[in-house]
Amino acid sequence: MSEVLNNRETKTVERSERQEKLKQIIKELHSGRTVEEVRSQFEEAVGEISVREISQMEQSLMEEENIPVEDVQRLCSVHTEVFKGAIEDIHGTKDAFSEVNHPLETFRRENQEIEQFVQVHVSLHLDRFAKNPSVESAETLLADLKKLLSLDAHYSRKENLLFPYLETYGIYGPTQVMWGGDDQIRTDIKDALALIKGQDWEVNDVFERVSHVIKEVTEMVFKEENILFPMAYEHLTEDEWLKVEREGDVIGYAFIESPSRWQPERADLSGGEEFFQDGTIQLETGILRVDQLELMMSHLPVDITYIDENDIVRFFSLGKEPIFQRTKSVIGRAVQHCHPPKSAHLVEELLDELKSGRKDTEDFWIPFQEKYIHIRYFAVRDHAGVYKGTLEMKQNIQPIQEITGEKRLMSQ
Repeated sequence: MSEVLNNRETKTVERSERQEKLKQIIKELHSGRTVEEVRSQFEEAVGEISVREISQMEQSLMEEENIPVEDVQRLCSVHTEVFKGAIEDIHGTKDAFSEVNHPLETFRRENQEIEQFVQVHVSLHLDRFAKNPSVESAETLLADLKKLLSLDAHYSRKENLLFPYLETYGIYGPTQVMWGGDDQIRTDIKDALALIKGQDWEVNDVFERVSHVIKEVTEMVFKEENILFPMAYEHLTEDEWLKVEREGDVIGYAFIESPSRWQPERADLSGGEEFFQDGTIQLETGILRVDQLELMMSHLPVDITYIDENDIVRFFSLGKEPIFQRTKSVIGRAVQHCHPPKSAHLVEELLDELKSGRKDTEDFWIPFQEKYIHIRYFAVRDHAGVYKGTLEMKQNIQPIQEITGEKRLMSQ
């Protein structure tokens, strides 16, 4: 027994030392050293590294060393290059990849299509453009980049379905870093599109922009396959994977057709999920059955979200034409983690204003697709004035803005 305990203590010390070495290497990269300068140091000091340690390193850098998520995000592509070839195999993950229509198998099929598209299709057209920078070759690249934007569905399912469950297991750092990376890729693609659309481009500028997009998209595939997916497979239960799979259709898929239902042998999927029990609710101004309340909320011309006093999302309405697609995985999630890292501080500032009483409401309005969205936030307080949460309401006011004159009769 003492030998077992000694082995455990030795391994704990080794993990702690490795973690410190990893943090030191990342800090050196942050201070300006190149990948090549630290590669041999990394291989000598660390050797093989597990997915768990990568996630712990990223999280500890942000929590213990107070390095902002943006800095870790900038380092992420650099240290991924260092980690390539040093990440050990995580047994069991490939089983999920081979299980037909398991969410991980679906994610991986998308990645195969995405990687093939950028490495073969986009790369070929980019080379042709570099050799013959004509209007036609530029238009071909433009079409490629527009198609590449559809990977947003892949990233959105990852951010809104996988990340919430990982956060319930205390894994915040890697999810925030990866979400920031997703957003940067979206921005890079849009910037490359804008450059080519401007038609006053320089060949070298276009080549560098599109080459960067190809590199970053490929790197994200590597990070998902070797870090995110094994980490998710290690933590999520089959029930949680079922919820991820069932809500995938809400967001959609990238570069593949919608998969058929995944049905584990043990699961009884005939009844569906029930979020409420039968019964009635006694309110101050009436009594409603649960089904009546749900129907009433779903017929409102606004999307409603309720966040409690601890910043936890407790409810959102399911309208017939939702302005932004939402999934049930946000229920029970901190609202700060429902937004990209680059805008999380704005959420914090708004909640602080409402909680403190400096504001009772706040309004925003933005163009979105062919709509004009009015977003309103209300501080919810009890009779004693104690803050109990925030109510968010979103509405497409485009039709309202077009109203003129008056209408006194029913439509025929």
